[in-house]
This record gives sequence, structure tokens and C-alpha cells, in this order.
Amino acid sequence: MPLALFALAVTAFAIGTTEFAAMGLLPQVADSLHVSIPQAGWLISAYALGVVIGAPLLTALAAGKPRKAVLVALAALFATGNLLCAVAPDFWTLAAARLLTGLPHGAFFGAGAVAAAELVAPDRRARAVAVMFSGLTVANIVGVPAATLLGQHLGWRATMLVVVVIGAAGTLAIARLVPALPSPAQSGLRHELRVFRSGQLWLALATVVVGCGGMFACYSYIAPLLTEVSGYGTGSVTGVLALFGVGMTIGNVLGGFAADRALRPTVCVSFLLLAATLALFAVTAHARWSAAVTVVLIGLFGFAIVPAVQTLVLQKARSAPTLASATVQGAFNLANAQGAYFGGLALSAGLGWTSPTLVGAGLALAGAVVALLAWAADRRRPATVPTEPAAAAAAPVTTV
Repeated sequence: MPLALFALAVTAFAIGTTEFAAMGLLPQVADSLHVSIPQAGWLISAYALGVVIGAPLLTALAAGKPRKAVLVALAALFATGNLLCAVAPDFWTLAAARLLTGLPHGAFFGAGAVAAAELVAPDRRARAVAVMFSGLTVANIVGVPAATLLGQHLGWRATMLVVVVIGAAGTLAIARLVPALPSPAQSGLRHELRVFRSGQLWLALATVVVGCGGMFACYSYIAPLLTEVSGYGTGSVTGVLALFGVGMTIGNVLGGFAADRALRPTVCVSFLLLAATLALFAVTAHARWSAAVTVVLIGLFGFAIVPAVQTLVLQKARSAPTLASATVQGAFNLANAQGAYFGGLALSAGLGWTSPTLVGAGLALAGAVVALLAWAADRRRPATVPTEPAAAAAAPVTTV
């Protein structure tokens, strides 16, 4: 794989660290800025809101610009946002800085996925996307636990400064290692928006919002589940969550490999396996060893979907893939929000700490149904996306 892919992965590592480490640093932030922990939790929502807003907005502003320049600018904006977080004097300034930091998230992964696909041969594109996303998964193994530990000992601002350094390193690596990737001849916002006429593209996005909500329904409440049901001590939860990151990393690699060979089956089978594993977790959560094994499997099947779905969207929006690819990141954040919401409803109803895993199983199964329906519709009548001959020739096309 080209070194340019690993340059993209470095920035993805920084993004994953700053996104998920905030969850483990809420007590320190709340104490430092004299707010409650629930109010500090708004910082997570502010980042997610930034992702949802920034994915289409920044991608639209970057339409027609050379992709390498766009990637460098987005990585630099991310590093700057983290620097503002580190020096924020009060809670509301920090919340605004978190929103700013989230803005380039979706646009970076959208443009990065397109760039990764263009750097390799057609039969290796899903694996190339997986390499870039490996930075995000490795962040959950190394970055998040290390950032949480650093924040507990030196303060949350120190964690933000370390992320600034990693983000700056990623920016420099992209500038140095990623070759010039000019936009297709047919580009611009109007051209990018045309792909949203495709029903298959909307079905792919719906698959993400519905099905991936299953993993987040479980993950949002996994810490109290592990302590209240599995019997883990508070200090041991971080280790189990690192296992979740191990599963994500393995799933990311296997999902990219499988998607290059059978794209649609990979999406459908991954959702079905995720649904079965989440349902099983309601039983295996009652013992430490089986809970740990199941957590790995949830991360594995949950993230095997990511390179497959990202590649599917690139295929369905092949004449103008950047905006559609960035929109996938917004879809993942909507999946996060709705998964956590429905899991929380189950807990509020008094159904017990394992109820979010069953909710997650239902959502993942629903995602599999949507994916199967989209596959069946595609086989009956392949989706047509408005294309220009020159753009279509230059754009990535993945074989199903």
C-alpha cells in the first residue's frame, strides 16, 4: 500500500483520539470548568453537531478544489480546533471550539476515502479505504486509553495539546506524501449534488443510519453494563474498551478485504452477524470472560461494515463521490445519536442494563433488511446516476 495512505491514517488517528477520549475526560473537564458532568457531556454533542454540519458544508466549499490541498486544509483546521480547545478559558468557549473541531471530521474522511480509492488499483480500493480508517480504529486501542490516562494525571488540556501535535504531524505527512490529486474535470457543488438523485445512494445512507445505530446503542452504555452486570471494576473498564478497539481494527481489515471480493454480501452478512452478537451479549455479559470476548466480536462485526459501506457509496456516486462520501460520516453520527437515544429509552423503561444490547440487535437486523432490499433492487434494475463521460472514466468504480 502507498505511504500516502498511512499519512491519511495518522490524521484519522488524531481525529479518533479527540472524538472518543472526551468521553473518558468528562469528570476532569467538569471539575476544571465548574460545570456538572451532564453539562460537560454537551461537549460530545457539540463535536457530533460539528460533524453533521461540516460534512456537507466544507465539502461543498471545497468542490472543484484539488483533493490534496483540501485534505491538508482540513487536517490543519482540525489541529487548530484542538489548539483552541486546549486554551479555552471557559466552558462555552470550549464547546464552540469542540464544534469547530468537528467541522472537518466528515469532510476529511469523505475526501480521504476518495483519495485512498484513487491511489490504488480498482481491486484494492476497499482495502485502501480500510487502511485510512485503521487510524480511527487504532485510536481506540492506543490513543483513547493513553489520552484518558494522560488527562487523569496531567489534566485534559495536556491531552488536547498532544492531539494538536499528532494532528500537525498528520498535516505535514499529507503535504509531503500524498501526490497531487486534482478534482475531476466535471466538478463543483451542482455536479456533486446530482448524485443524490440516486435511490440506491439514499438506501446506502439509510443502511448506515439504521443498522450502525445498533453498535452505538450498545457502546453508549457499555461501561455501566460491564460494571453492573459483568462484575468489572471501574479501573478495568478501560482495558475492556481497548479490546473493543482491537475488534474494530480486525473488522476494519477483514471488512475491506471481503468488500473487495463481494461488496453487497459483506454489508449484509456483517449486519446479520452484528445483530446476532448483540443479542448474544445479553447472555454473555453475565460473566467477565464471555463479556470480553463478545465485546471484541461486536467491534469486529460493527466495523467490518465501515469500509464496505464507504466503498458502496463511492460506487453509487462514482461520477461525483466526494460530497456523498462525506455524507456517510454524518450518517454515522446520526446512527450514534439514534442508537444512544433508543438504548436510553430501554434503560429509562426499567428494562435493565442489558436492554440496550437487545435494542442494538434489533437496529442491526433492521439495517440488514434495508441492505438486502437495496441489493435486491439493484439486481432487478441497476441504479443509474447522472454522469459525465469524462468524470465517470476518472472516478473509482468498485465491482460488486
